[in-house]
Amino acid sequence: MSPASSTAEPFQLIHTRKRLEVNDADLSGSSFVNVKLTNATFDDINLSHTTIHNVNLSHVSITDADTTGMTIDGVLVSDLQAAYRATRG
Repeated sequence: MSPASSTAEPFQLIHTRKRLEVNDADLSGSSFVNVKLTNATFDDINLSHTTIHNVNLSHVSITDADTTGMTIDGVLVSDLQAAYRATRG
């Protein structure tokens, strides 16, 4: 965590319905609990070392992603991709 984000006062949105446009921002160390991001778009986002728990990823599309070390339920995504490619011949 950068020094600025560790000393910054938290900005809280509680029981709020807003559409946010966030550009060139450092939200390191942020926490999102019971947040609805339906139809949200993420572009050029760094989610390294992030934990995502109890999440609905139905109909999510991920493209041009570095998935090095990424796991889903403890299984490396690279292993899943290799197994998929092996079945495709």
